[in-house]
Amino acid sequence: MAKGKTVFFCQSCGYESAKWMGQCPGCREWNTFVEETVISSVKGSSKPMVQRREEPTLFSKVTSEDSLRISTGINEFDRVLGGGIVTGSMVLVGGDPGIGKSTLLLQMCLLLASKNHKILYISGEESLQQIKLRGDRLGHFGGDLMMLCETDLETIQRVIERTRPELVVIDSIQTMCKGDVSSAPGSVSQVRESTGVFMRIAKSQGVTVFIVGHVTKEGVVAGPRVLEHMVDTVLYFEGERHAVYRILRSVKNRFGSTNEIGVFEMGQTGLKEVLNPSQYLLDGRPEGASGSVVACIMEGTRPVMVEVQALVCRTNFNMPRRTAAGIDFNRVNLLMAVIEKRLGFSLSNWDAYVNIAGGMKLNAPAIDLAVVAAIISSFKDFPVDEKTVVFGEVGLSGEVRGVSMAAQCVQEAKKLGFKRCILPKVNLAGLGEKNGDIELIGIDNLHDFIQKIRL
Repeated sequence: MAKGKTVFFCQSCGYESAKWMGQCPGCREWNTFVEETVISSVKGSSKPMVQRREEPTLFSKVTSEDSLRISTGINEFDRVLGGGIVTGSMVLVGGDPGIGKSTLLLQMCLLLASKNHKILYISGEESLQQIKLRGDRLGHFGGDLMMLCETDLETIQRVIERTRPELVVIDSIQTMCKGDVSSAPGSVSQVRESTGVFMRIAKSQGVTVFIVGHVTKEGVVAGPRVLEHMVDTVLYFEGERHAVYRILRSVKNRFGSTNEIGVFEMGQTGLKEVLNPSQYLLDGRPEGASGSVVACIMEGTRPVMVEVQALVCRTNFNMPRRTAAGIDFNRVNLLMAVIEKRLGFSLSNWDAYVNIAGGMKLNAPAIDLAVVAAIISSFKDFPVDEKTVVFGEVGLSGEVRGVSMAAQCVQEAKKLGFKRCILPKVNLAGLGEKNGDIELIGIDNLHDFIQKIRL
């Protein structure tokens, strides 16, 4: 027999409390507690558990084989996953509505099914006919893909145990519901319990589980934060909904590198891989325009060339306006303060708008020097040489600090035909002043930088 009680859950971290609190003691977030009714068993009604004797295993006796990875058939997807799908792993894919999460996973399922892998696609949002229409639009694929439209966890468990698939896709976790949890689907309790059920299936039966997760207006996966801690890999799909490009970013991966990205292009027949994202992101770059500078940053193990744009114009208000797209707003303010203090440029009466072209969102410090160059170029209305690449971290004293994997950035710039690269002097050691057809210029501070870039 079971009885219900009312408890409060934090929507950010899943902290449970008997009463409502303004601030969560677990994650320190404000106004995140919601009231839910949970079912608890009456004391003494549960059956005694069978005692099993478990023996620990020596670390040296455990074997790890690369053959446990399965290729998805999509090279960019494999890169982000760390080389392919790990058997028995659990992957969470999040992103804005309409960004292409379901399309990417259905495309993966069809490719794997055509290679005679046993795949089960479970949808709680679409009917079988809707999934079929979307699959036909992606192209013709061979093989058999099993589909199920269901939201009840007990039914899904029975189907998985009966069919024994290699891979299961859940679209989406917010639609799943467990019978003994009285709260509505998508609530903290339902999401946490549903994820726990799929985690046990993945680890006990060796089934790989992909979960689609909705995101909140802040851009994080909806539900308790513990959801991201439970899974093995967390992937975010980024990009503008109405743009053609999509960026798949890994923010957690127990089996590979984090901050790895895969670039896709949305077309009529689904998502297509972009094998050379640097060339793709630089397409349409203006020639001879001030405020435009090319930078190279590392995204995981891949060098990516991006265009940094800045527009500086005189303000019409008492307080100048600052806007940043694709880069941290506070970082732009910090760099403008360094320019004003260390180089003597008066920017207090000027509005500044900084943008990373192509929709990329960057946090790497190597972008600092390019942002400084773009702001000064627009302020003085003097274009930077279009065959010049700039990268480096800028400190508060105006010094230019070294960045990691500079050699890969230089090779990427040389491959795309750039003639000059301005980089931190500390990274110049071992590269020389001439690397093939590209000239390398090392700098220590912003004063040297202004002279070398001829602004």
